Amino acid sequence: MDATQRQPMQSASALLGDVPRHSVREVIAGKIAALISSGILSVGDALPGERELAVSLSVSRETIRGAIAILAEHGILRVAQGMRTVVATTDLSRMEAPVPMPRLEGPYSLASVHETRLLVERRIAAEAARRATPGLISAMRRSLGAQEACGDDAVGFLLADREFHGLLYRASENDVLADIALSLHNHLLDHRRRIVAQPGAIAISIADHQAILSGIEARDVEAAIIAVATHTTRIYDTTRSFLEERTG
Repeated sequence: MDATQRQPMQSASALLGDVPRHSVREVIAGKIAALISSGILSVGDALPGERELAVSLSVSRETIRGAIAILAEHGILRVAQGMRTVVATTDLSRMEAPVPMPRLEGPYSLASVHETRLLVERRIAAEAARRATPGLISAMRRSLGAQEACGDDAVGFLLADREFHGLLYRASENDVLADIALSLHNHLLDHRRRIVAQPGAIAISIADHQAILSGIEARDVEAAIIAVATHTTRIYDTTRSFLEERTG
């Protein structure tokens, strides 16, 4: 093979070399930072414990400690011996890499977001029931276990909840749908902490997630669609009631 034939391969290698590679600790640091950028965590709020975070994110406690250290180095978290780690600032511009938190930019109504989310997530549920790999199904099952382990910890649950929905969206094997769904999921996420803190709310969400996963595991497209629609509508109803109480 002459030099001109080798050139395309060399260019491709050079291009791939420019793609940033992140360690697991950096990825987890980004996920914790996403809780801050979403408004779920504010200045002074304590993070869930290392064990709870490790279970929610399916990583080791050592990885969690490394992720916390990254955020502490940037002044985003404050760590003190013998005390819970707390949020020191919501200014995430100090992060070297952007925080993965796709969101809707427009002032959209809750009803229009719900209608769009129903359309998108029904399609995702159908495709997930057809295409989900055994590995993703196992990851969703582990995420469900992490949610159950959270007890009444609203922040820990929301972290595990976000992981579950991310896995569901990936299971559709359609990256465009997954990105749109995640943006819709993040809409008004800052209110969900107060909503899921209400008695029985976490247990209801876990039951909804179980129904979604059961439909996917059974490769039952209709059951998966119904379960997702039920869950999405419940989120809409509880969020609408919460906002009405605040403004009423």
